[in-house]
Amino acid sequence: MTTEKIDGISVTTKANVYFDGKCVSHGITYPDGTKKSVGVVLPSTLTFNTGAPEIMECVAGACEYKLQGSDAWLRSGPGEKFSIPGNSSFDIRVTEAYHYICHFG
Repeated sequence: MTTEKIDGISVTTKANVYFDGKCVSHGITYPDGTKKSVGVVLPSTLTFNTGAPEIMECVAGACEYKLQGSDAWLRSGPGEKFSIPGNSSFDIRVTEAYHYICHFG
């Protein structure tokens, strides 16, 4: 099921802008201190590095992704998630706006 709304959070109003505006996100914090980000990746092919493990949840659009050490491009669409290990990286290909929630592990 696709997450459409998140209640009871605080939002960092200044956006995180990456790759010359091809990825824009806002940090959110839950009452229990859990941090996530919500954002959009515009059409592009990008490489992201991770510190902590991450789970990318697609809320609209779609992407293809390739985890570090893999040659396989996999697709993720609305309601689908994929996991990235900590201290790793992944490539992402987007042909239409990819709206996501990033869950930090």
